[in-house]
Amino acid sequence: MKLEQNDSSLIFSTTSIPDVFFTEYLSQASGDFVKVYLYLYFLSKYNKEVKINDLSKKLELPLKTIQDAVKYWEDEGLLIRKNQGFIVSNLQEIELNKLYKPKITISSTDLAKVAENKYRAKAIDTINNEFFQGVMSPSWYGDIDLWFKKYAFDEEVMIALFRYCFNKSALHRSYVATVAEAWNKNKIKTFADLDSYFEKEQKVKTLENSIRKKLRLNRNLNIYEEAYVEKWNITYGYGLDIIDIALKKMAGKSTYSFEYMDKMISDWHERGLKTPDEINKLLENQKNKPVQKKETKETKANFSQRQYTDLNNFYSNI
Repeated sequence: MKLEQNDSSLIFSTTSIPDVFFTEYLSQASGDFVKVYLYLYFLSKYNKEVKINDLSKKLELPLKTIQDAVKYWEDEGLLIRKNQGFIVSNLQEIELNKLYKPKITISSTDLAKVAENKYRAKAIDTINNEFFQGVMSPSWYGDIDLWFKKYAFDEEVMIALFRYCFNKSALHRSYVATVAEAWNKNKIKTFADLDSYFEKEQKVKTLENSIRKKLRLNRNLNIYEEAYVEKWNITYGYGLDIIDIALKKMAGKSTYSFEYMDKMISDWHERGLKTPDEINKLLENQKNKPVQKKETKETKANFSQRQYTDLNNFYSNI
């Protein structure tokens, strides 16, 4: 594998890594992948040719890790595959292309209006200083402007978005964009909307913990189980007092099933039942309802049978 670098002007024995690598790529890559990239970047200055096996020995990493790392950086655009080897991309050019690439989803007029908005400018400055130590990559500015336009978040919500992702140790573009999209689907525009959303989320989390304790689960609920609980609580408006009835109905079963509980709870909701008393009354009526026996093949036909008392006379006639 031969390595080349676009910029061949480096003539000193130092390896200069652009700051954009630390602001855009470092936090998202694993330590081993960073290790591989830095060494390949170093070798590319001298147009060195290196074999994957030799690289594995030199860096003391498994061959599979080296291959995965090369594939990762290739997908990120930092390595460009050639017939023989790779080119190490120029990071500054990549970021400049991102920054000045025409955006079809937001016009230059809109961008100018956003730039002139002192409140949004202050919010962006807060994000830069609080979460990026004052060295936020230029590409983030375009993303923030776009999210302001696309989702109509107010300034406090935008700051809260970055604070939420920062506290999750996931301050990278794909995760922030995913959270922003989720907030938009929940119709969050203002900080009051966000506060109400978090309040509902907290209630659901408290409910999930109560269910876990009652089921004696030593793990968190998976995403599908969480979706059931959210539906019962937010969509149906049911609290633990009603969900506990469904939990008790499963007490005699060998294994628990959220799908089974969902069928029961959804049936109660479709019947318009809103209180534990109404649901218990329904269950009591179902319990006391007589069970109709089905007619089987062995059931005798409902008609009188012909009786023969004088068999001798019967056979004599024949």
